Amino acid sequence: MKENQQNAKAIGALAVAFSAMLWGVDGILLTPQLYNLNTVFVVFIIHLCPFLLMNLFFFREYRHLKTMSRSDLLYFSLIALFGGALGTLAIVKSLFLLHFNSLSVVVLLQKLQPVFAIVLARIILKEQIKRHFAIWAAIALAGGYFLTFGWALPDFSTEGITTVYAALLSLLAAFSFGSSTVFSKKILGNHSFVSSTFFRYGFTTLIMLVIVLFTGHIGDFTQVTPRNWLFIALIGLTTGSGAIFLYYYGLRNVKASLSTFLELMYPITAVVLDYFVNKTVYSPVQWVAAAVMLFAIVMLNIDKEGKSRTHVK
Repeated sequence: MKENQQNAKAIGALAVAFSAMLWGVDGILLTPQLYNLNTVFVVFIIHLCPFLLMNLFFFREYRHLKTMSRSDLLYFSLIALFGGALGTLAIVKSLFLLHFNSLSVVVLLQKLQPVFAIVLARIILKEQIKRHFAIWAAIALAGGYFLTFGWALPDFSTEGITTVYAALLSLLAAFSFGSSTVFSKKILGNHSFVSSTFFRYGFTTLIMLVIVLFTGHIGDFTQVTPRNWLFIALIGLTTGSGAIFLYYYGLRNVKASLSTFLELMYPITAVVLDYFVNKTVYSPVQWVAAAVMLFAIVMLNIDKEGKSRTHVK
């Protein structure tokens, strides 16, 4: 019995680590390959395709709509709006702006989402914030600044404003995903991870459908190349819904404190791939800033009693 539990924990740890690596692959290798398409359309299609696939296997989940309270519907809508629509729009647009330059900076800045999640948890869920939070949050934000700009001040020239814009969008993504985490806590107690993922993608698809119709990009299907469809399929099956299912599967048998470290495979994978694939080289101050920021984020997740707050993309 004990051996089975240990095996389950080991498999769970591998699942969490692998899902984090998939998200790193997505930010560097997959999503940037759709840069020829409109950002709004990209976010719509990478949610629509996985959701259509889920319907083949999890169509019975629709029965839960009959028993959902107004509160459940509200929080699923908020999760879809922030974690699905706004967060993904911001991160995809940020990746597209950089044109394969320093993509891992965007990924690393996105890891600041625990800062926003903990603040929002205090406001919305009335969770108590530890005294050390302000210190580590300030250190994490400072690390994010030096990671992006080094020792220099932000460059607001025509050429430099792109980097500033991309960094701000990445922070918006961190805020949006952090918000989604807080809203998820309101409904995960009542719904399984399968139902939560199914309705998150379903609600996000509906929101993005309204946006693509409003912005006039519903006809962009004609602009999707065979190569685009290949990457859209890869995202849907691996780094999209596939990674989220894998993450939740692993998290069932992994302590939150351990998952905090396992999720560092996300930025580590992104940095390694960015270096070998895009030849991105960082200055010493950026390396130090990245290490300091990630360490501060780990400390934000782990309090003095050894407990932690986890987050999902």
